[in-house]
Amino acid sequence: MKNDELLKSVIAKAEQWLTPAYDKETQAEVKGMLDNKDNTNLIESFYKDLEFGTGGLRGIMGSGSNRMNIYTVGAATQGLSNYLNKQFEDLDQISVAVCHDCRNNSRKFAEISADIFSANGIKVYLFEELRPTPETSFAIRYLGCQSGIMITASHNPKEYNGYKAYWDDGAQVLAPHDQGIIDEVSKVKAADIKFKGNPALIEFLGEEIDKIFLEHVQAVSLNPDAIKRNKDLKIVYTPIHGTGVTLIPRALKMWGFENIIDVPEQNIISGDFPTVKSPNPEEPAALAMAVAKAKETDADLVMASDPDADRIGVAITDDKGEWILVNGNQICMIFLYYIITQYKALGKLKGNEFVVKTIVTTELVNKIAASANVELIDCYTGFKWVAREIRELEGKKKYIGGGEESFGFLASDFVRDKDSVSACCLMAEIAAWAKDNGKSLYEMLQDIYLEFGFSKERVISVVKEGKSGADQIKAMMTDFRANPPKSLAGSPVVRIKDFQTLELTDTVSGKVSKLEMPDTSNVLQFYTEDGSKVSVRPSGTEPKIKFYMEVNGQMKDRKDYDKANQLADAKVDQICKDLGI
Repeated sequence: MKNDELLKSVIAKAEQWLTPAYDKETQAEVKGMLDNKDNTNLIESFYKDLEFGTGGLRGIMGSGSNRMNIYTVGAATQGLSNYLNKQFEDLDQISVAVCHDCRNNSRKFAEISADIFSANGIKVYLFEELRPTPETSFAIRYLGCQSGIMITASHNPKEYNGYKAYWDDGAQVLAPHDQGIIDEVSKVKAADIKFKGNPALIEFLGEEIDKIFLEHVQAVSLNPDAIKRNKDLKIVYTPIHGTGVTLIPRALKMWGFENIIDVPEQNIISGDFPTVKSPNPEEPAALAMAVAKAKETDADLVMASDPDADRIGVAITDDKGEWILVNGNQICMIFLYYIITQYKALGKLKGNEFVVKTIVTTELVNKIAASANVELIDCYTGFKWVAREIRELEGKKKYIGGGEESFGFLASDFVRDKDSVSACCLMAEIAAWAKDNGKSLYEMLQDIYLEFGFSKERVISVVKEGKSGADQIKAMMTDFRANPPKSLAGSPVVRIKDFQTLELTDTVSGKVSKLEMPDTSNVLQFYTEDGSKVSVRPSGTEPKIKFYMEVNGQMKDRKDYDKANQLADAKVDQICKDLGI
């Protein structure tokens, strides 16, 4: 679409927001955009409608069809209500759970959604205040709901909010329901949204469901004796102004940890995230205050959760006593190594266990699972795909853990989304177990590499904002398909996986075979002769294209770790140059 055609289309769409179906505040904001000679904000706000991606609805807050506001949230909820009423028309009473995190407008969006659901005859279980995402998933399953929503934009900057939609299994919505909901939402006009709720159909959730959820979390523990012997382990925990503060310290104490050290400034619930630039536990800056507290108190472990408390951040001390962040691949690796090790020690491995990882997560997990004859399943990025595997194998095989490189992990299937509440408790137990065995977590990590081989991963995100950015990302993916790299860091590319066409190409023989996946996805993977793996995918929730790199290395002793890291970093740097990023 040419610029003048795009602007004409955008103006026409924006003018619809000046009708009486929209409140005066919204109309005034849209009129201001229309009157502004600089039409950048107008175009960004209206050039498309927000759609469900790998994490649901997510966008910058403000007026417009491409923004998070009461009308886009309202349309999503009205469309979801319409879809639920069609899908479950034979039920006497359809029900949903509604929850939210700490973000600005989150409570407002949650209450408006509850009103809309109830106005459509749907019973609503509305959490009385903010709660972690995993508890929402749990509540849907426990209460027998047909759906549910979580108002959150996860770890995005403060300008964002979002809307995660769940189905009756407590997992985020997958096909065919995702498209079915989108189709219903696209039909909704502002005048169709039933904003006036029915209070008789809204029930509040609080301590009663918290208690049941935490009892399930406590059952995840595999070695309570190790905790008893190390109950005074010094653990610094920060919720980074988010909802983890409501349950995680309490859960840790229930597990038996008696020395939980908080970061008071970050216990303050705030959608402005005043002490950090970004509330993302992947970033060192987000954990800086917690690490400072750990140095001050001579702590053993630092943990953090993101605003909606589904992802975990971890910092540990290295062999020089310096605090370092454990990356998402390492977190997943540590969890699965520990779970499998404990299952083996307890005689719980019956031969029907399986674990799940996403296709962009470290391949070392495969070796860990294979060492105990535990099946490993690869799935697409996004925890709804992990949940799909759990659902497909329910009653046939036993799920014992699953994770992704983006700091999400799920240790048990009573939740169907990543869960930092159980993950924080389990990581603390792992630290206690390592201490029981005369190791630090850092030494445990090194020993995993010694046993299964060294690998190093790095994720590079190239941000491309707005419509022009979306076009650039599309062009980049087209170019990678048309002109794939012949070699990376001096090693020939021997296999290419294209999950959009579901084709695996052996570049040596030229043979093309089919990839067995439940759906297509806009992901490319390049494998080199020396075992390196590069995955390229546009983010489903943010304006960026992501490059996931994994290279192998050699370690014969713990003292080889630093050198292996340096060599791997140099190799990854060369791959980045080869890819032009």
